[in-house]
Amino acid sequence: MQEWIDRHVERTGPVEVVKERPWSYVVKVPTAAGPVWFKENRGATRYEAPLVAALAGWLPDRVLTPIAVDAERGWSLLPDGGPILRKVTDRRDLGHWERMLAAHAQLQRDLAPHAPDMVALGVPDHRPAAFGANVARLPATDALSAELANLVALNDTLAASPVPMSLQHDDLHDGNVFADGRVFDWGDASVGHPFGVLLVTSRVAADRFEVPEGDPLVLRLRDAYLEPWSDLASREALLAEVRAAVQLAKLGRSLSWQRALVDADASGLDEWGDAVTGWLDELREPVTL
Repeated sequence: MQEWIDRHVERTGPVEVVKERPWSYVVKVPTAAGPVWFKENRGATRYEAPLVAALAGWLPDRVLTPIAVDAERGWSLLPDGGPILRKVTDRRDLGHWERMLAAHAQLQRDLAPHAPDMVALGVPDHRPAAFGANVARLPATDALSAELANLVALNDTLAASPVPMSLQHDDLHDGNVFADGRVFDWGDASVGHPFGVLLVTSRVAADRFEVPEGDPLVLRLRDAYLEPWSDLASREALLAEVRAAVQLAKLGRSLSWQRALVDADASGLDEWGDAVTGWLDELREPVTL
């Protein structure tokens, strides 16, 4: 690893391990120009490395442009993006969340033509046509069995949608966006209905503002996100798609944890393994958006 890093930057000291998980390993690399960041995607999340390189080619002003990528090993070397949005804004500033969500919706619209390219890079396919294959990968829990017929109907709704399939970050919040608006950390991403991004985003927002998930404040953020899509369908139709996509995104979260833990040892499975079935249990809960 260090030999590869040293081929691309002039290191001025030892690397500092920032995170080590079954799904990723991140180190901070000192250089004379400031820190850079090495990330190794693990498990079945290695697609993030080629994805970040592709995103930088398609939308260079809205994502980090990597210094180097080794797609086969899931390695990426990234410049420092500066402070994250959470660190430079008042946690009670609703406006920065509204702007972040509207900008992300536009990013998804701009990326939609590249959906087949992203799947070809190995980004997980969560589009409606892949529903059956994805469900077959999941454990057959009581919650999944009880909700399956409804999930099939919701998937049919999304299959008929005028909203194009695109990149779904699946962990979008003010801790994964830099102050300048660039988005990072695509290790949970998939290609599917873009509105699924609201599952995690709305929950984090409710937590930040200390309100219930269906609070008018959270619905205001939902509406800010929907504005860039408003030319594609009626408000009623878009809201129906939000509820369908967010419910189906719970399957996506379970699949994401499966990918993250594919190479986990016993201790890793003990610590995080319940997330796979935990997200399926969430299927019993109604969507409040």
